[in-house]
Amino acid sequence: MQTRLAFEYILTPDGLLRDQALTLDPQGRITGIGPARGPYDGFLAVPGMPNAHSHAFQRSLSGYGETPKGQDSFWSWREAMYRLANRVSPEDMFVIAREAFWDMLRGGFTSVAEFHYLHHMPDGRPGAHMGRAVIAAAKEVGIRLRLLPVFYQTGGFKQPARDEQRRFVHASVDDFCDLLKELHGVDLGVAPHSLRGVPPETLAGLVEAASKVVGAEAPIHIHVSEQQREVDECKLAYGATPVELLARSVKLDSRWNLVHATHATVEECALMRKAQVNLVLCPITEAYLGDGLFPADDYAAQGGSIAVGSDSNCRIDAVEELRWLEYGQRLRVQRRARLATEQGLGAPLWQRACQGGAAALGQAVGALVPGRFADIVVFGNHTSALRGHDADTLLDALLIGGSRADITDVYVGGERRMHTGVCHGAEESAREFARSVLRLHQE
Repeated sequence: MQTRLAFEYILTPDGLLRDQALTLDPQGRITGIGPARGPYDGFLAVPGMPNAHSHAFQRSLSGYGETPKGQDSFWSWREAMYRLANRVSPEDMFVIAREAFWDMLRGGFTSVAEFHYLHHMPDGRPGAHMGRAVIAAAKEVGIRLRLLPVFYQTGGFKQPARDEQRRFVHASVDDFCDLLKELHGVDLGVAPHSLRGVPPETLAGLVEAASKVVGAEAPIHIHVSEQQREVDECKLAYGATPVELLARSVKLDSRWNLVHATHATVEECALMRKAQVNLVLCPITEAYLGDGLFPADDYAAQGGSIAVGSDSNCRIDAVEELRWLEYGQRLRVQRRARLATEQGLGAPLWQRACQGGAAALGQAVGALVPGRFADIVVFGNHTSALRGHDADTLLDALLIGGSRADITDVYVGGERRMHTGVCHGAEESAREFARSVLRLHQE
């Protein structure tokens, strides 16, 4: 690990600073920032983006299931996902997760909240094998991990779990807590899958019991209001919309991370902000699945906390997630500069998503300041996207015209994991991933 890293530009909470160096301690935390002269370790350094929502195994589903069949929708995609999920072994899980995590580093994500519900063996036998495979993959790649084992019990509102969901389901909260106790060597959180997957009357007891294992401050993540059908079925079963029902069932606070909330009402958004929950948006996946558009511009303007995640991992690119986030709002209201401030678009939006992502992971990441880990993404000026720009417009140019292709180096805790666009060890990972995907889809 290097103890000093110097860059021509560094994005800090004080803005984009020129000719600065970070000093690091042996644990990879930043101890100071000060003026520097060359030689430099790179052109433009920004905080590594925390990936606030990922299903790593779905990386092997990208590009499959695109031929329309009947009334194609999220729900028909879900059937294809179930078919894949019931074939993945622990060995497959390691190979797929490792490739997804390499892709995250290459795409500007240096930490990940892995929403892990593919628990049991293909025949349904319980155990921690799948979770351990995810942990091992993250360690080999060097990405920072918050593992979120998912509690899943029902197959819909007041509906029993289906046979194809057997790998996700725990018979009881006690069984789930036993799994949490088996998983160690990594930061853990709590993840009730959704109100479709966890009866609301079970939710408070689940959070209380699981928190005794993972810690009272560990983050809690839940899917909510992703699809209109989910909202309609919730209202039919409980006479309330999903966020309303969630707020009735538990005390919402800053530990809670609500994923998607696509169809939340104005009243629900106000409730979310008042409770200081963190909203996790996944713009590429929400477009991929045809979910819809959350009013992120209004939510952010009124002080709501927002993070981003790669979710289905069909495309992994932190710059592109933010571009989709901004452009989606422009299309929604037919106006420009929806998430921009007087400082522009790129710098404030990158920092807003990093701040929300750090909260979602509950880790000392997401900002290049003393006390935080030196998780850094370095962009070069070797492509046209950033040429002809200075401190005032560099980040705007990156968000509008750049991509993961502009990333040259990536550091996690001061350890360089990618250099000049190359991640050592990723070549063999890619070959094994290709073999696994072909076999899983041909069986």
